[in-house]
Amino acid sequence: MTDTVRLVEVGARDGLQNEKQTIDPSIKIDLINRLSGCGLSIIEAGAFVSPKWVPQMAASDTVFTGIERRASVSYPVLVPNMRGFEAAAAVGAEEVAVFTAASETFSQKNTNASIDETFDRFAPVIRAAMDQRITVRGYVSCVLGCPFEGDIDADAVARVAGRLFDLGCYEISLGDTIGVGTFGGVRTMLDRVTRTVPAANLAGHFHDTYGQALANILAALDSGVRVFDSSVSGLGGCPYAPGASGNVATEDVVYMLENAGMATGVDLGALMTVSRWISETLGREPQSRVTRACAAHEAHR
Repeated sequence: MTDTVRLVEVGARDGLQNEKQTIDPSIKIDLINRLSGCGLSIIEAGAFVSPKWVPQMAASDTVFTGIERRASVSYPVLVPNMRGFEAAAAVGAEEVAVFTAASETFSQKNTNASIDETFDRFAPVIRAAMDQRITVRGYVSCVLGCPFEGDIDADAVARVAGRLFDLGCYEISLGDTIGVGTFGGVRTMLDRVTRTVPAANLAGHFHDTYGQALANILAALDSGVRVFDSSVSGLGGCPYAPGASGNVATEDVVYMLENAGMATGVDLGALMTVSRWISETLGREPQSRVTRACAAHEAHR
């Protein structure tokens, strides 16, 4: 039986939230609709956060109500607190995500709160979501390294992931926020975390700063993880992680997995078309190596 890997497309949220140029909601709506036609089953649709802190996500309600929602696709949104949750629920969100960090300093820089305080903020969110039958996903930043603290102890990652799981998050996304992770580091970290949270309830979220994201995915696969976050054309970064490059490109992940005999359900050709479109719209070259290589191959045929 073919091994199946589920991809969570984060380009429209995590990928665009740090863009310096203002992106009209209509472009985000178009991007999500185009991605919906590529076979992706989960597409992040926005973040109901304060526009003071993340201006690019200010119109998430407009985006969410404007997309053509398909029954086969889930459109989760990020919420930091009850206010964000209530706004997301008001527009019909069926899945939300909460976020914290394995690094105390990063948590303070990213959310202006300690790790414990972030839990105080979203514990009521998880309870309210469960009451309304809205599923909740958890994010943990800096699981392999922090721009302020350096290496992160795997025990710290396990403690935070375990708390999220115990509160009711059905899945915990472990984020290598600054992309310093390595194959061995991922194996070590997951060996510890999977003693607290089953691999079936974990996801990998890798940035490609040092070109290690695909290797890190392979390490996570070896550890039993079968869900990975990725961003079309490698869009994204982190404003609180100086120098961090974008998420691993969805096209590159699909190319690797499909050629390893694993099923993703994603139409790579259609995805590359979307990648070229959003890159051209943003005035840049695609960051996906696969998309660039295929374009070069076509140009020389």
